[in-house]
Amino acid sequence: MDDVLLPSMARVRQTIDVPVIDDVISEVRKQIKLVSPANIRGKRIAITAGSRGITDIRTVLRTVVQELKNQGAQPFLVPAMGSHGGATAEGQREVLKSLGITAESIGAPIMSSMEVVEVGTTVNGVSVYADKYAANADGIVVVNRIKAHTEFCGEIESGLFKMMVIGLGKHKGATIAHTQALRRGYAKVFKEIGEVFLEKLPILFGLGIVENCYDQTAEICGVSPGNFYDQEKKLLVKAKNLMMRLPFKNIDLLIVDKMGKNISGCGMDTNVVGRIMVYGQEEYSEPDIVRVLVLDLDEGSHGNATGIGIADFTTKRLMKKIDWAMTSINCLTACAPEKGRLPMAFNTDLEAVKAALMTVGLENISESRVVHIKNTLEMKEIEISAALMPEAKMNPSLQVIRNLETMNFDQCCSLRLI
Repeated sequence: MDDVLLPSMARVRQTIDVPVIDDVISEVRKQIKLVSPANIRGKRIAITAGSRGITDIRTVLRTVVQELKNQGAQPFLVPAMGSHGGATAEGQREVLKSLGITAESIGAPIMSSMEVVEVGTTVNGVSVYADKYAANADGIVVVNRIKAHTEFCGEIESGLFKMMVIGLGKHKGATIAHTQALRRGYAKVFKEIGEVFLEKLPILFGLGIVENCYDQTAEICGVSPGNFYDQEKKLLVKAKNLMMRLPFKNIDLLIVDKMGKNISGCGMDTNVVGRIMVYGQEEYSEPDIVRVLVLDLDEGSHGNATGIGIADFTTKRLMKKIDWAMTSINCLTACAPEKGRLPMAFNTDLEAVKAALMTVGLENISESRVVHIKNTLEMKEIEISAALMPEAKMNPSLQVIRNLETMNFDQCCSLRLI
């Protein structure tokens, strides 16, 4: 690898005009007033709290709690995250804590348990399970971000239905849903199981959050139980239009500084890297990325490296951080063993970069089309190689903020985070 000539890299900024909510608290209050039942005084209300890093989730949850208390209700949070946190009650509580979601910060107790109760069966005879605390509450408020899913495409993907089916389903419900979905289709199974939740459980309303490409809250929508499916469909269209994407369709090497469950359900958003890797699901046609290298595992992932199998190359630094119990439980629950496969791992970032470049199929490696990002959520500023500069200069949404220079490795041969 000593003969591998590294490409020069420039730093560019993506500038896209997108909507953003300036006063999240006021918007949450407004939406709750539109959909909340009139009389909830004295009722115990469960509020879903997921494991994703949603930008304004603490503000949203805290405001929901305050509004319900103002109406005389007794709200509490339920960790709604399937098998995350090692599929343990304490592990899921710790996941919420890492997101800044605690009883003190939100103003309501957190009732964490992996125990579920059977609440009904689908039209196809599939048993439906729900968190025991939520199932026994007087009412349930479903809060989640609406976004593209990382394992399938459909009318609904990741949103209110998923929060019920996978989140409130806990480990048992999530396992059943993924098992059914692998062969019958995710969107279809999510809809069937979600309809049982809406019919059998006291769902009061939902709050759908849409973020723009800069991870800012672009829209908050209160949704009545009867409109969950139709409203989520509309919000998903908006969410997809606001997604941040790589500004190039053809890339030889994508370098990702960090992956993690707090970044994406698959560690790296499959919509960004162009690899879905799910049995029975059609692969994306673009972006076309020859090799993917991921350098590190984010601390907020708690050792869960689900999605490492998406990468072709990684580092031993990342490998040492993997909690295999956490990762295995997540991959098995999702019926996605592919996501736990191991890429080639190297001692240093420099070795990993050179190895990846050797396999892109170019005679002149220094002419490789290389993109370097922080993670698949934060792509406002990225680094690109010289081969991509002509295309970048033709793109009005891209601005060069640092000219081409040698790839920046420190004394330990680690690639400096951008």
